[in-house]
Amino acid sequence: MTDQTPAPYAGPRRILSGIQASGALHLGNYLGALKRFTTLQDSGAPLFVFVADMHAITVWQDPEKLAAQTREIAAAYLAAGLDPARATIFPQSAVPAHAELAWIFNCVARLGWLDRMTQFKEKSGKHKERSSVGLYTYPVLQAADILLYKATEVPVGEDQKQHLELTRDIAAKFNTDFGVPNFFPQPEPLIQGPGTRVMSLRDGAAKMSKSDPSDLSRINLTDDADTIAAKVRKARTDMEPLPETVEGLDGRAEAKNLVAIYAALADTTREAVLAEFGGQGFGAFKPKLAELAVSSMAPVTAKMRRLMADPAEIDRALTAGAERAREVAEPVVDEVKKIVGFWRA
Repeated sequence: MTDQTPAPYAGPRRILSGIQASGALHLGNYLGALKRFTTLQDSGAPLFVFVADMHAITVWQDPEKLAAQTREIAAAYLAAGLDPARATIFPQSAVPAHAELAWIFNCVARLGWLDRMTQFKEKSGKHKERSSVGLYTYPVLQAADILLYKATEVPVGEDQKQHLELTRDIAAKFNTDFGVPNFFPQPEPLIQGPGTRVMSLRDGAAKMSKSDPSDLSRINLTDDADTIAAKVRKARTDMEPLPETVEGLDGRAEAKNLVAIYAALADTTREAVLAEFGGQGFGAFKPKLAELAVSSMAPVTAKMRRLMADPAEIDRALTAGAERAREVAEPVVDEVKKIVGFWRA
């Protein structure tokens, strides 16, 4: 008998992604993730979008706030345009199979693989001995999140590519160790054009963040139209007019950021923005950017506030989504248990 390369994975396409339940979402989250998720629900493949509340507790979370933060992320999904009838939206912890598969994968993954994960080093800093074990092993849970649904495509940013490679390694090792070729797919990164890295409105060298002490540094997904416009008008700039080429933005962090935000909101390119506004000062550009930001974001932020004021709609979507997610996940983890050799009555 001759060795043969296993046939490619023959299962259906599935797309999966999620956001950690830490609350306080802003424009960067919207442009970098939420807006992109909405386009995926029309891609022809089932879309699973979860709230990563299990990942959230790798660092301390106030228990009284965690459920509220989970609802806030789900509200952002709905406000951004995700349709619960077309996308499966659910809390990670509502599907016990995530934890079950993660433990099995803990026994498949190798210590050396986790030692190479750069995000743990960044998040733990100089005091890694004081970090939770969960913070160290959360990339394994992330692999379980993906493979539990046999996801074939995962939207990723630069900071998640290493985690997806780990997921592929775990899938390959499980398939090989247990003699089940292509039981788990090799999920591919889903690249949706140039990434939008939104920087602080007060410091173009710093990423927009909920942890910035200045609320003027970000546009929150709960800001009203007047607040959005005011924050754009107060955004830090320099004294020079906008350049006519993208290269002219080099060394001008604040100008580069505002042009990038305009391009992302308008679904155009930085080149097109500069073709329209190049040579003009910020006195002309900022009002146009404020107008665009309000027209683009105000409907989202208004729906976000409405949902947060009456969470029943959020809970209905999460309950229905969790039920659909369990219907997909439970047969997969049951088959994994059989493959591994766990006792079955």
